[in-house]
Amino acid sequence: MTINPVRISHSSDRSIQAGVIALFVLCAAVIGRTLLLIFTDLPALFPQYLGSMLVFLILFALVMWRHDLPVGVLHTYFVFQSIIIVYLLYLPPHLDFIDILFVLLSYQVGLVFIGQSRWVWCGIFISLILVILIYWMGVLFGLAYSMTPIAGCIIFPVYVIAIREQELARIESQKLLEELQVKHKQLELQASRVEQIATIEERNRLARELHDSVSQTMFSIILNTRAIQILQERDPTRVGPQLKHLQTLTQDALLEMRSLIVQLRPQHE
Repeated sequence: MTINPVRISHSSDRSIQAGVIALFVLCAAVIGRTLLLIFTDLPALFPQYLGSMLVFLILFALVMWRHDLPVGVLHTYFVFQSIIIVYLLYLPPHLDFIDILFVLLSYQVGLVFIGQSRWVWCGIFISLILVILIYWMGVLFGLAYSMTPIAGCIIFPVYVIAIREQELARIESQKLLEELQVKHKQLELQASRVEQIATIEERNRLARELHDSVSQTMFSIILNTRAIQILQERDPTRVGPQLKHLQTLTQDALLEMRSLIVQLRPQHE
């Protein structure tokens, strides 16, 4: 089983990178100060400090580079790193500022875990800080010196979680936007189909009207024309009224044709 990290955008990625750089600077400062003090005051312990811190840094960098490791491997990593820090705090002269390394691990916990696991590990780190400092310094000074690393163990994971939540909200909004765009295209396609169907129905209606009214009128005109031809031969006196009737039929047909043409024109014209 592996952790599925959230896909981080460029802005969130820059925020994460800024936090990583700050932590590396802090880590370098702690390790540099520690090695300088040990090399000056306790040179016999320098190899132990140097070896332990090199192992810590190498493992820390590896997990920062590949934080999509299996969950079991990650838990083992944090156990081993915690042991290294406790060992460094145990070595004389019991340098209290080494517990800042727990803050680095808390930041990593926020990156690699989702859900309760990160808070369980943060609680473990805070407990180790309290127990070790109180053991070496007493309750009053132990609590006083533990406030800063404990605050770091809380603030840095919260910082990472806030970035992740913001990114999850952005991803969800992007998904909703894409779904809305798809729905919009579907509605446009449906509207186009409805418009096509309406156009076809309108043309069919006009065709029926053309057949029912104009065709009938034209047929009447043809009959009247034939009747006028017959009357012209048999009774020319009756041709006049028939011509007037023919004129009326022609005007009616013209009006109906104009009406149909107007209906056929697009509405925007």
